Amino acid sequence: MKFIEFPKMDIKVEGMDLVHLPRMMKIRQKYDDRRIADIKAHILAQMEKNLKNPGQYKGKRLCITAGSRGIPHLDLIIRTIIDRLKEWGAEPFVIPAMGSHGGGTAEGQRELITTYNITEESMGVPVLSSMEVVQIGELSDGTPVYCDRHAHESDGVIVLNKVKPHTDFRGKYESGIAKMLSIGLAKHKGASLFHMKGFATFPERIPQVCDVFLKRAPIAFGVGIVQNAYDEISEIEVMEKELILEKDAELLKIAKSKIATFKFPHIDVLIIDEIGKNVSGNGHDPNITGRSNSPGFENVISIQKIFIRALNEETHHNACGLAMADITTRRCLNSVDFETTWVNVVTSTRLNGGVIPMYVENDRDAILVAIRTCTGANFEFDKVKVVRIKDTLHMEEIEVSESYYGEIKNHAEIDILSEPYDMRFDEEGFLI
Repeated sequence: MKFIEFPKMDIKVEGMDLVHLPRMMKIRQKYDDRRIADIKAHILAQMEKNLKNPGQYKGKRLCITAGSRGIPHLDLIIRTIIDRLKEWGAEPFVIPAMGSHGGGTAEGQRELITTYNITEESMGVPVLSSMEVVQIGELSDGTPVYCDRHAHESDGVIVLNKVKPHTDFRGKYESGIAKMLSIGLAKHKGASLFHMKGFATFPERIPQVCDVFLKRAPIAFGVGIVQNAYDEISEIEVMEKELILEKDAELLKIAKSKIATFKFPHIDVLIIDEIGKNVSGNGHDPNITGRSNSPGFENVISIQKIFIRALNEETHHNACGLAMADITTRRCLNSVDFETTWVNVVTSTRLNGGVIPMYVENDRDAILVAIRTCTGANFEFDKVKVVRIKDTLHMEEIEVSESYYGEIKNHAEIDILSEPYDMRFDEEGFLI
């Protein structure tokens, strides 16, 4: 890992005497909370219902993909599929399938899925991690299409992934089963080549790569997973190989309808406690924050300044998404593994994702500077609108400044949970 010790900065800002910290309130935002209560039973029912000929898997070595996205109960989901495949006489195994994540190394990717409890011990099958790929075809423009060697040498691949809106482009297929085929299974080499044409080409090129995979790779079936706004699983669909593209598009529409959004249209300062690759490929979801390395998210919400406080443990020091902050702290920057982050950034071709935001010594100073630099004809320091969230996976119970009270007091999808209170900091000036 490559870390940098950033120097302490002591900047003088005129006008700071006009700024004060607002009092905050806890609120609850309400979303569609439907979820699958018994995940194991649901998966088994889906496998029985939607897979026409389970007998074909007897004696076959079947590969199951485990991606880098945080999916609740992923270990239960994969173990349930493994156990049923074993009952059908198959010999399953698991591979990490995540392009360049985990530092673009076999060991890094194995370690990443270990944090989701995907291990040989917990799964009861081999976990085979390699960055070796096999070329299985090419696109009309000559771009090679690669597949993980272990997957290619198997008798069938179960393509399992979360289906959600992507953080860098819009299309019929975004971040889902089709993208797992195009990028996850292509490993670092294939993902790098695919990204070279830019995100603007993804809507057209993803189905082209999928066509090559479906014709030339041993794809067995797909498993699509959708989460609701509470980070709970609301849909799991098992699908035959020939239905993968159709079902992926259908699940994406459902996923977009379930995105957790802010229930108000404007924020002056958004405080995000943590970002990470398990939260979003962008560290924080641009479909919520409106901040992305790519264009197209500008109208999601109006936010003047974003302060990102830290990286979560699950991201393994990968700071993708930190570039979208207006300000952070020296402590946060000191925790960044720039080698891992920049491998990811170069693979995606979005070098602006490696930009380092302005930093100060602690949270208190970061919030004050963020407020001080807000502008607008109607902006007033004593009415600043500040919001604090843990991360973009946790949008139910959040904190907002008391200046929101008049706007939200009668809102049908917001409950006010507390009286206003002062922000609390430790002796070093970090939020408690």
